[in-house]
Amino acid sequence: MSLACIIHGALDLRLEDETARELGPHDVLLRLGAGGICGSDLHYYKEGRVGAFVVREPLVPGHEASGIVDTVGSAVTRVKPGQKVAINPSHPCGTCDYCRAGRGNLCRHMFFLGSASVFPHAQGMFRERFVMGEAQLTPITEAAISLGEIACAEPLSIGLHAVNRAGSVLGETVLVTGGGTIGCMAVMSARLAGAAHVIVCDINDRALEMARTVGADRTIRTDQVAPEELADLAEVSLECAGSPAALNTCLKATRRGGRIVQVGTMPPELSFPANSIMVRELDYRGAFRAHLEFDWAVQAIRSRRVDVRPLISAQLPLSRSKDAFELALDRTRSTKVQLVAE
Repeated sequence: MSLACIIHGALDLRLEDETARELGPHDVLLRLGAGGICGSDLHYYKEGRVGAFVVREPLVPGHEASGIVDTVGSAVTRVKPGQKVAINPSHPCGTCDYCRAGRGNLCRHMFFLGSASVFPHAQGMFRERFVMGEAQLTPITEAAISLGEIACAEPLSIGLHAVNRAGSVLGETVLVTGGGTIGCMAVMSARLAGAAHVIVCDINDRALEMARTVGADRTIRTDQVAPEELADLAEVSLECAGSPAALNTCLKATRRGGRIVQVGTMPPELSFPANSIMVRELDYRGAFRAHLEFDWAVQAIRSRRVDVRPLISAQLPLSRSKDAFELALDRTRSTKVQLVAE
């Protein structure tokens, strides 16, 4: 038996014992290394839903995690017991038209861990032990790279995918709205892609300080500046806050002919600013999860071309899951809170 963090509905988080399923030939039994609490996990906890994805049965959250190999199936060759591994939470089908076009993140039959997007739900990784197919695992051989860092590969892949969706940012000014985990990952991703100048907007001082720590050239408290000070700041804006006010900032700040990439999840009642996009010939693009960028993120972390360590605010044992979720909800005290095995 092993301990699992399970959400039964809004504000109904329980710790329960469960038994891991039996291994198939290509399966691997993993022990939890570290599991980061993401914004979607917090929505499931607070509201019992993320947008249209509603918790309809008990859900184990957690889609950004690292693990340690415990036992391997009879045909496993990719990893061996005792190894640290990065875990890709995406299970695209590989055969639909989107997968065959190289856009697996848009797969018609996606099975994404820790999500209520399908029913029965795709159970996640906030559990002491769990089984994964070996194809989802990347062995990490660098002793100096911690389990906490490895667990940041998934959120880093979101930032990389957002920048990839923006097109070339080489030599350009990039604005990021939201200085949380994804916003900071977008800052580092824009830097990797050759952005000349990166600006971050937020209404939280701690978030702005963290953005500066990971490479932002300038930070702005948007609630403390006049609207005209936000005009024409950047060729590219990455909306990472999931806030209508942040989107309005992007609309003001993006220069004519520029690009806005929507990364954050907006409330369903959003009024869409079509006329502003039309008059200024802005390109408005979506960025949903990631695809090949997960592998890019793993390699960037392994080589420390990107240093995610400043973002890890706290690591709490799985037995304190509720405390960890409450800490993660407090942006004045945390950026990335992770759950770890006892």
